[in-house]
Amino acid sequence: MRAPETTPAPTTEAVVHFYKSDAKIYARAVSGWFARWRWVAVWFTQILFYGLAWLPWNGRQAVLFDLGARRFYIFDLVLYPQDFIYLTGLLVVAAYSLFLFTAVAGRLWCGYACPQTVYTEIFMWVERHTEGDRMQRMKLDAAPWGPNKLLRKGSKQFIWLAIGLWTGFTFVGYFTPIRELWASALTLGFGPWETFWTLFYGFATYGNAGWMREQVCKYMCPYARFQGAMFDKDTLIIGYDTKRGEPRGTRGRKTDLAQANLGACIDCGLCVQVCPTGIDIRKGQQYECIGCAACIDVCDGVMDKMQYPRGLVRYDTERGLEQGLGKAQLLARMFRPRVLVYTIVLFLILAGLGTSLALRSPFRVDVERDRGSIARQVEDGWIENGYRMQVMNATERMQSYRIGVAGLPGSVVDLKGEVRVGPAETRWVPVAVRVPPEQAAALGSGSHAIEFVVERLPDSTAGDSSRVVSEKSTFLLPR
Repeated sequence: MRAPETTPAPTTEAVVHFYKSDAKIYARAVSGWFARWRWVAVWFTQILFYGLAWLPWNGRQAVLFDLGARRFYIFDLVLYPQDFIYLTGLLVVAAYSLFLFTAVAGRLWCGYACPQTVYTEIFMWVERHTEGDRMQRMKLDAAPWGPNKLLRKGSKQFIWLAIGLWTGFTFVGYFTPIRELWASALTLGFGPWETFWTLFYGFATYGNAGWMREQVCKYMCPYARFQGAMFDKDTLIIGYDTKRGEPRGTRGRKTDLAQANLGACIDCGLCVQVCPTGIDIRKGQQYECIGCAACIDVCDGVMDKMQYPRGLVRYDTERGLEQGLGKAQLLARMFRPRVLVYTIVLFLILAGLGTSLALRSPFRVDVERDRGSIARQVEDGWIENGYRMQVMNATERMQSYRIGVAGLPGSVVDLKGEVRVGPAETRWVPVAVRVPPEQAAALGSGSHAIEFVVERLPDSTAGDSSRVVSEKSTFLLPR
């Protein structure tokens, strides 16, 4: 007998797209208290970035990372590759600052100081002044190509490219002295390294801020993805007061809300139109929200026109929106254990980093054995070992050093005079250490610990004091 045929269960296949192509966002211009603070951040960061490269200091650029010479100048600080630990400390400070600010007030960095936000704000300002505000830009994009459209679009792209290339030029100016770089630019004498990075950083700025915009925040930036793990119910976020705003709907200014069964939201949609990432804040907290507070400014303006109290969309916590907490209660919950731990750890790291910089020696010493001559007998039976000593001057003045040795009785350094090292320079000095024959016989063959003592001689004209650095090594006695 044949087994009865069974119909296979239908299978459904679903395609999941990790990237969703959305319609172009035409963000509307907005003014208000938070918009002004956003522009304060724009001006501050850009004056710092563009201006610091041109600031003179001690006859050089104030901030310069000279990779060729392996010197990093930050105002009065001269750092060597051996000072890499300070970069590690700086990164740890940045990480803990991010944890602290996110735990307290969400994505403040994204909304006000992130380079993507700052340059997008600048590029959108150029776009509004060349193509108009939201409705004008939408009509211009829908219109056929003509002289007016070509002029507006072309002028926008030209200004965008100029800003991007100047940004790339300034970035390279922190690694190649910017005045030398400017002279090379005027004569078209850029080297391949400078040309590549100027174009790369310039077009990255142009592409990210001009074309990709919200796509960078939504798909490329990892911070948007893991921020949810850094929030809690007492983190200050931008939220919509559902209890007060719903049910939403259109009405006149004199409409009795209780009689019409309406909330404070008039469903104008302006909060969506001003959002640079195109989200609707009324749908709750979303990872695309960068915390720029544009929706707060525009909603407060609508509330003023309707003669309603402000704050329908506001900075608040999830707990505050649910329970209707006041400002005093919000502040009390802000200083919770998590925030206090972040603050204490950040303070300790900053204190340790500052103390280390303050106590940092103005010079460094490294000692290597001379591999060409390990140990030898010289005149009068003395035993000599050869070394190569690297003296790194971390100041911007000529310095003099005296080299001595300790650890072996009777040992002397065969070096005539002082060692002079120029400003922010490194000098390799051949050094020979000798031990008298009677002392060598008493010690016996083998390896013996010694210590080089390098003293920086004081400079009365500069008000310097003496400073001593010790470096350990070994002295070999042959059989």
